[in-house]
Amino acid sequence: MNVHIHSSTHPLLPPATEEERIDWLRLLRSRRVGIATFYRLLEEHGSASKALSALPEIASKAGMTKYSAATHESAERELQAGLLSGAHLVCRGERRYPRLLAEIPDAPPMLWLRGHTDVLTRPMVAIVGARNASSLGTRMARALAGELAEAGYVVVSGLARGIDTCAHLAAANSGSIAVLAGGVDQIYPAENLALAESLLKAGALISEQPIGMAPIARHFPMRNRIISGLCSASVVVEAAGKSGSLITARGALDQGRDVLAVPGHPFDARASGCNMLIRDGATLVRGAEDIITMLEAQNNVIDESDVQIPLPLEQNVPETRSLSETNKLHQQILDSLGPSPIAEDQLLRDIGAQTSRMIPILTNLEMDGQIRRAPGGMISRA
Repeated sequence: MNVHIHSSTHPLLPPATEEERIDWLRLLRSRRVGIATFYRLLEEHGSASKALSALPEIASKAGMTKYSAATHESAERELQAGLLSGAHLVCRGERRYPRLLAEIPDAPPMLWLRGHTDVLTRPMVAIVGARNASSLGTRMARALAGELAEAGYVVVSGLARGIDTCAHLAAANSGSIAVLAGGVDQIYPAENLALAESLLKAGALISEQPIGMAPIARHFPMRNRIISGLCSASVVVEAAGKSGSLITARGALDQGRDVLAVPGHPFDARASGCNMLIRDGATLVRGAEDIITMLEAQNNVIDESDVQIPLPLEQNVPETRSLSETNKLHQQILDSLGPSPIAEDQLLRDIGAQTSRMIPILTNLEMDGQIRRAPGGMISRA
C-alpha cells in the first residue's frame, strides 16, 4: 500500500464518539490544513483534539499570527446541514469506508454520502469519458455500464454530461455512485438533478467537500482521484488528448489501478486520448466481458468480508532542538527542493533525517506556504 502514513503497532482508530467526529471535522476544515497535514497532525499528536490544541502554536512558528482552528460551532453546523440534506458522514477507518479508497496516498479522511452506504462495500468500476460524446460513444458507455451492473459491479462516474451521464443511467437500478466536485447537496450540472435523485434509490452521491459548497474548477481534479481510487479499474470510453478523463486515467495509474480504454477512429479527436492510452499500455476494451475477464484474472474484486481499516500511525517521541538548529533544518529542506516535485521519501534520504524528526518541520513549512504537496507523496518548494 503506497501511503505516506507509517505503520505502527498502535493504530489510530476512527472517531468513536460524536465529539471525536466533530474534532476530526474541525481539524480537516481548519485553515491551511489539507489532507496531508491532517494525517501528519494526527500522526504527531495522536488525536484530533490534541492536534487542534497544538495548531495555534504550530501556526505561530510558521509565521502566522492570530491563527485559530475551525470552531466547534462551525463543525456542528456542517453536521446539522448534512443531516437536513439526508447525508451521512463516513470516516476513514470505519467498516463502511471503501477499502480501495483507503489505500491511495491522499485518501479523504471523511466523506459525505447521500444514498446507500452498502454500495461502498461492493466491487466498483469507473466509467469516464467526453462530455461532448459521440453517438457511438454514448452507446458504448450504456452497454458497458449495463453489463457491468448485471455482473454485480457498481459503476462509478462523475455525473458530468456525455459519457458519465450515460454510464449512470444504465447502471442506476443496480447501484451507481456519482462523485461530486461540490457538496453532495450541490448537483452539477443542474440538468442532471433528476438523474442524481434516481441514483439515490440504489446507489449514492459522495463528496469530500463540505455540505453546501458549490463546485469550483480546482475541485474537479481532486474529485477525479476519488473516482479512480474507489475502483479496481477505470474505463475511458472517449477522451480528447487533453481532458479530465485522462486526468482520471493518470490518477488511476499513479494509484496502481488498472486502466482500460475503448479505441476510436484516428480522425476523431474524441478518441485521441483513448488511443494514446492503449498505445501506452492500457487494456483495449471491445465489450464488458474484456473488463470482467481482466478483473477476475487479476483477482482485483473487493472482498466484502474485510474488517475495518485502521489508520496506522507512528508514535513519535518529542524531540527538542534549538532555534538555530530548527532554522538550519528548515533551510536545508528548502535548499533541497525546487519547483519540480520529488518523492518525500527521496527528500528524507537526501537530507538523512529521521521521519519522526521531519514530520513537525514539514508541517510547519506547509502551513507557512513554503512547500507544496502533490498526490502520490510528492513535494516541491512553493
